[in-house]
This record gives sequence, structure tokens and C-alpha cells, in this order.
Amino acid sequence: MGLKVGFQMDHVSTVHIEGDSSFALGLEAQNRGHTLYHWEPQALQLRNGVVQAAIEEMSLKDVKGDHFTLGEKKVTDLSELDVIQLRQDPPFDMSYITTTHILERVHPKTLVVNDPASVRNAPEKILVTEFADLMPETLITRDHDAITAFRKEMGDIIIKPLYGNGGAGVFFLPKDDMNFTSLLEIFDAQFREPLIAQRYLKEVRGGDKRIILVDGEPVGAINRIPAETDARSNMHVGGRAEHSELTKREKEICERIKPTLVDQGFIFVGIDVIGDYMTEINVTSPTGIREVKNFSGTDIASLVWDAIEKRVG
Repeated sequence: MGLKVGFQMDHVSTVHIEGDSSFALGLEAQNRGHTLYHWEPQALQLRNGVVQAAIEEMSLKDVKGDHFTLGEKKVTDLSELDVIQLRQDPPFDMSYITTTHILERVHPKTLVVNDPASVRNAPEKILVTEFADLMPETLITRDHDAITAFRKEMGDIIIKPLYGNGGAGVFFLPKDDMNFTSLLEIFDAQFREPLIAQRYLKEVRGGDKRIILVDGEPVGAINRIPAETDARSNMHVGGRAEHSELTKREKEICERIKPTLVDQGFIFVGIDVIGDYMTEINVTSPTGIREVKNFSGTDIASLVWDAIEKRVG
């Protein structure tokens, strides 16, 4: 089965191939004989009801510093493709949302992974609130009085942008931190959206686990250990990855969320778990494929493409 596969992503030249899931997905598709195409989100066009983009044929090599080649750009009707991987990184802003509206016009005739309408309706820090009993205590608001009261009740808290990603703008605020009010003022100046406040989970010092699910089934996990000087475990801010197996509690979490993920057409998902609590459900551009393979040998990219080919075939 030779498919035409489009990757809507941040430019391929910017990826760090040793840890990039988009690259891993592209490499696996290429190895299966599929033809790859590349474009950035700003290349999308909606002209007279037709979704198109200036796309470039792409080939990949697992060679750092020489990992891609691109052909000439050609404006193409995206309904001519078989699969589109929606893989640009957040922030989940109006630009991102607009791309989901446009791609929705070709899905499911052209299979978009993940389903663009479901992605639009399920920001990672909001979708998870459907499972409030699986989360730490959480408040989403711009109301300073509400956040102040929440902090007084919880003690140590984490605050972060509602639509951020990659650990950007995440702050740990101990109960006696005198920067609280100033930090809220900065958030007000930087973001129009509410912020999210959560009870601080001290278990994070032992790791923030990324669990990857394909078609609702857990297929691998890594534990991300924060640096001594940081409350964040994201690897690009100094977190350290290690192999991890799923606990009984984590398996229960995965079983609980599976029906929702399947119902909303989420093929490739990454959830974050600290201790006994789930903190995010990542559906925009989940990561972790290459790290899991390095530690356990599990080839998640192959599992994702098995699921895609089953649908397309």
C-alpha cells in the first residue's frame, strides 16, 4: 500500500531528530513505501471551498545534520492525499484553531491524524477535566480572588498558561512565595485566556510520566525526571528521561479514558501522570516515540501506522 502522506508541521529543518516524534512517524511511513509531503501551517489555503497548500515532496534520513531533502513547491489540492499528519506544535491559539477548521473540510476522505474537529474541541489541559477524579485539584480562571483563595486552600501550587506547551510559563509557587501577585499581573499582561492552577504534587520529584496510547491502548511510557533546579520535567528544559513500566493505577487511568479517546478519533495520544494523578491529555502533537524505542525497543511509530493503514485500507 503506497499512500500519499502529508505532514503539516513546523519546518522539518528545525526538528531534533533524536527525540522528534514527527520525524519518527515520517521515517516509518517512508520505510513502508509511502510518499511524504511537507508544508508549514501558514501554507494552508482555502480557495473557493478547496483546501490546498504549497507542498514539497520530502525524503528523510536518520542522519543528524543531513536528515531531509525537499522537492519543489507545488500548490496541491489536499484531498488528493490519503493521510495528513497534523503535527505542528502549539501554542493552541486562533492560528492553530483555524488550521483545524480548514483541515476538517478534507477529513475523513483524507484521514487527518488526529481528527481536526476533535483536536479543536480538546485542548490538552481542558480535555483532562472530563476526568476530574483522576486529576489533582485544579482551577481554571482569570479571577485573582479565586486563585488567591485556591492557593490559600492548597498551599503550594503550580500555575501555567492554559494553552501553553513544553513547560513554557510553568511556575511553582510555594505557599509563602512573595512573587504571587506580580506573577498574576505578568500573566494578565501576556495572555487573554484564563490560567490554570493546580495543587503541587511533590511526587513530581520522582518523575512526570509520559504514557503513549495508540487507539486508546497504552503502548509505552517514559519517566521524565526534573533537574534539581527546576520544577518542570520537560526534557528540553533539562528533564532526564528513563525507562518506565505502567503501574496498576496508570493502567486504570488508561482504561478509564480509552472510550473517550476512541469515540473522538484520537489515534495517537500522550498523557502525563504524576504519582496517582493525570495532569494532561496531549492530542495536538504528542511526543515520546523515539525515547520509548530507545529504552524499551517498542516501535510506536509502527503501531501508529498500523492503525492508520487499517483505517485507510
